[in-house]
Amino acid sequence: MENLGIYIHIPFCIAKCPYCDFYSVTFQEQTADDYCKQMIRALSNAPGQGRKVDSVYFGGGTPVLLGERLVRILNAVREHFELTEDCEVTLEANPAAMSFSQLQTLYQGGFNRISMGVQSASDTELARLGRLHSFEQAKQSVMMAQQAGFGNVSVDLMLGTPGQNEQSVDHFIQTFSDSGVQHISGYLLKIEPGTPFARQHIEKVCPDEETSADLYLHTIEQMERHGFLQYEVSNFAKPGFESRHNLKYWNCEEYLGIGPAAHSFLDGKRFYFERDLKGFLQAENVWELTKSDGEGGDLFEYLMLRLRLVKGVKLSELHDRFGEQTQPIAERAAFLQKHGLLLFDGERISLTPKGFLISNSIIVDLLEYC
Repeated sequence: MENLGIYIHIPFCIAKCPYCDFYSVTFQEQTADDYCKQMIRALSNAPGQGRKVDSVYFGGGTPVLLGERLVRILNAVREHFELTEDCEVTLEANPAAMSFSQLQTLYQGGFNRISMGVQSASDTELARLGRLHSFEQAKQSVMMAQQAGFGNVSVDLMLGTPGQNEQSVDHFIQTFSDSGVQHISGYLLKIEPGTPFARQHIEKVCPDEETSADLYLHTIEQMERHGFLQYEVSNFAKPGFESRHNLKYWNCEEYLGIGPAAHSFLDGKRFYFERDLKGFLQAENVWELTKSDGEGGDLFEYLMLRLRLVKGVKLSELHDRFGEQTQPIAERAAFLQKHGLLLFDGERISLTPKGFLISNSIIVDLLEYC
């Protein structure tokens, strides 16, 4: 049986960023205490107990706001699951919400990877994005994490934001390459319905679609020049530092998600918790709250997720896993290769950087020929 991944959602923030559609509420000490207790209770009767776990990911929200409570939750994971010796334990963090002593406590408590939402190298861009930190503060936060013991540090870069240009992107990559981070996530701004950015029609002051596409392709080139190799649509890493947890999603492997808005894929089934903190806190047994999201891992889903990876997917894998006739897919892949959207050697299909920009359309196109 493959190793399980565990995702723990921490739904608290200092303030909501205007582009963010992730589930979070304003941080309060008492609510955080209650949430910690309920999360520990949820782990005590979670499905999949006793299984080997090689990745634990604390996402949010701003998990670092919980401070030492995070160690208590991680200890509960250890109590009910078997963590592998090299288990990757990731903490999402906001440069505006951490201290050196906190980071020391978390590292000593078992966290070994940290992912910081930096987003930009420009203070003007950061202010427009509603971020509460400066770029200097972000650099200092990375240094603090390294001094606290973290040898696996990731930072986020948002692309296609208001006023952004190639020079800003280059400065970001150069700075964090020099500072010794191991991983950079670089993703295009997506304006989600219902967010302040959507209501403000922020797209009017963002780079247009063609400019954003050029910026994405430029980012890929610059990442590679600094030794960050692209392994997924939006992720770049020094060799050996690819995010183990996120690879579970893209390889269609199993993971257990806990907390409001968290999703799971376990025993071939997908299920999730609704975006309801109050209901989660009040439940006697939180697992009775989960909602079915149907079967998981079908051909469409597998192909969609695997083609997010630079290495793509082999036709033999599709045949072995689904027993599907792959010749029509092969013929269509050969046609699309002529347009520079994917690579196909007769066995492996993988998207090119240009193909990543329209990946959903390519996947739908391929599946029409199944």
